[in-house]
Amino acid sequence: MGEIIQPRRMFLWSMAVVYLAAFVSLYAQIPGLYGNDGLLPARWKLRYSGKSVGELLLSSPTLLWLGPQLGVDTHTAMELLCLVGAALSLAAVLLESLRDSVVFFCLWLLYLSMVQVGQVFLYFQWDSLLLEAGFLCILVAPLTLIRGSRGVREHDRVTFWLLRWLLFRLMFASGVVKLTSRCPTWWGLTALTYHYETQCIPTQLAWYAHQLPVWWQKLSVVGAFVIEIAAPLLFFSPLRRLRLGSFYLQVLLQVLIILTGNYNFFNLLTLALCLSLLDDQHVNFWLRKADKSSNDDSKLRSWSCYLLEVAVWSLMIFGTIVCFDLRLNTTNDGISSRTAFTYHQFNQFLKTVTIPCIWIAVLSLTWEMVTAMFRCACVSGFLKRFWGTLQWTVFATATAAMFTISLVPFTYIEYDSNARLWPGVRRAYELVDRYQLVNSYGLFRRMTGVGGRPEVVIEGSNDRVLWTEIEFMYKPGNQSASPVVVTPHQPRLDWQMWFAALGDQTQAPWFTSLMYRLLQGKSDVIELIQTDVSRYPFHQQPPAYLRAHRYRYWFNEPKADGSNPQRWWRRVYDEEFYPTVHLGNTFLESMLTQYGLKDKSAPRRKSNTTVAKAVRWVRSQARGVPTDILIWTLIACSATLSLLQACLNRNKHPEGTPLTQEAAGKNDTENRPEGSAEHSGKSVEQQILEKDAEEEEEEEEEEDEKEHGDDSDDGEEGKGEPRNTVADDEEE
Repeated sequence: MGEIIQPRRMFLWSMAVVYLAAFVSLYAQIPGLYGNDGLLPARWKLRYSGKSVGELLLSSPTLLWLGPQLGVDTHTAMELLCLVGAALSLAAVLLESLRDSVVFFCLWLLYLSMVQVGQVFLYFQWDSLLLEAGFLCILVAPLTLIRGSRGVREHDRVTFWLLRWLLFRLMFASGVVKLTSRCPTWWGLTALTYHYETQCIPTQLAWYAHQLPVWWQKLSVVGAFVIEIAAPLLFFSPLRRLRLGSFYLQVLLQVLIILTGNYNFFNLLTLALCLSLLDDQHVNFWLRKADKSSNDDSKLRSWSCYLLEVAVWSLMIFGTIVCFDLRLNTTNDGISSRTAFTYHQFNQFLKTVTIPCIWIAVLSLTWEMVTAMFRCACVSGFLKRFWGTLQWTVFATATAAMFTISLVPFTYIEYDSNARLWPGVRRAYELVDRYQLVNSYGLFRRMTGVGGRPEVVIEGSNDRVLWTEIEFMYKPGNQSASPVVVTPHQPRLDWQMWFAALGDQTQAPWFTSLMYRLLQGKSDVIELIQTDVSRYPFHQQPPAYLRAHRYRYWFNEPKADGSNPQRWWRRVYDEEFYPTVHLGNTFLESMLTQYGLKDKSAPRRKSNTTVAKAVRWVRSQARGVPTDILIWTLIACSATLSLLQACLNRNKHPEGTPLTQEAAGKNDTENRPEGSAEHSGKSVEQQILEKDAEEEEEEEEEEDEKEHGDDSDDGEEGKGEPRNTVADDEEE
């Protein structure tokens, strides 16, 4: 794989953006979810038992234990940590010097602190994915604040490889679990005929995608299987164009998901991980910059690579046609498809490829380690070579450790492979499991809502005669309300309402707390439903009675003339979800007691410390602002400023962009020996030949000088000198 300086910078910038969206999104919902009057107060998760702060941090790694030292309660401490995380991530987006290992460690620790007390509202796979990717950022990012340089390091490609491995685990497992779950819609290739209308928060484009013909929906499922199961096997290919092809396939899938569904920052995070498949040469192609690395491959080798690439893509296409029995259907001018293999055959395939996939990854990682070690050995100067080798040892060991413990959650997809793991690997995984350094993944395992999208509708009344529906901002409810776009914000209550509708109220204890808080008229919880409280039907006086019913929703069909319907949704009544309750109701009180949701402690006084006052002031300024608009405003402004910075730097260095300037920085010059392949962008053999030719040329010139008596130094200065830095290449 080529140099990864530019993809690494792009990845770190993207991760800062993802962190910014995650922290701002969570900050807006803290009072309603975790405040003292919220659905699941966070203080219930922190039990001070007389232990020291160190012991408390070991038992539950969250910085919220330090709240009393700052003179703030748990709710205020959560807001403070979120504000610090948002400020740090925003600064990292704007300032490259802050995209540093120390900063990313702080961001990871802050988000881990939130997840530790987040309970059911932070138990999503993308929260785990952000923690794992965020920890890898600590290894990938440079130590700018300590070392004072952003130059390339010899071990960078080793740690950057872990991102490819994480992307492989995410995508491969997500494809495999769809089939191992035995979900009839995935096996029948009909999943997408339900997905667009049954996903948590669809967009308007989801309605249009839902109207596509069935043969196209089934073909799209086939494409999803190819992208998620077959294409990830190319992530570790030694052929560059195969990796680039798999990159564009992953990007295509993520963009389509973004257009048709609101999955918060998950797709942006996955796109950031996809950058691990790129190299500087391809990024330069995007930027329309000349590639200065020489291509000395023989024609035979080039044609061999082309033929092998064509063979791989042809094999993938042929395998797709055979496995899914693709045929042209002349009756409906489409392509017919069906699953042409059995569950047993797929299970055998999984047993066959799981362990080889691990060994392929081992070979790929070993290659990166060996080439990095060779680079360290080529550094001029004993101290620099020793320091580079020491860094390589530390980071290679960390990379090998992360890869080893990740095998435990990865092999969950195949029982026999998991059973063959060394017990020591499992013990190591158990030691770090609480920090969520590595996790198992498997998105869209089963398709829900086959018989219609289940949706819980809460109704309130003051007289038990006239009932008014309580409409949420984002989730479907009002049949005439247009689907919204809220990415990268995640309205966590709306998401849990979607999960609650899949079962009964006993499987969602927090729902009882929601009914209780709405009867009390708690404004923090009401703002989770409507940011603009005036749109909440009981904003002036809480309802005396509440109840909840379950309905089945479907997208409306287009009109006969093909135009859009007046209503986006149609629905039918299903059943009662939660009985009619009021404050003091026997059923409500019993549920609160059963789930431990009734707070018996005395009301807490507000802290008047400077920190608490500052946090409350920020909250007063942000109150009432739609969170999705706030996030996009911050991202758009910071991205614009970053673009302006890049343009200004490019004007200062017209021969190269700032990305190239980093590669040619002082650190790179000092750490690379003159004449090395990385130093000049040429192969070792070519540099040796050039050096020999230059030495012969110098000898001939010296002989000519002696013969002609030419003692002038001016004409000889600089002749025959090899180029010392990449920056010199750019100036020429």
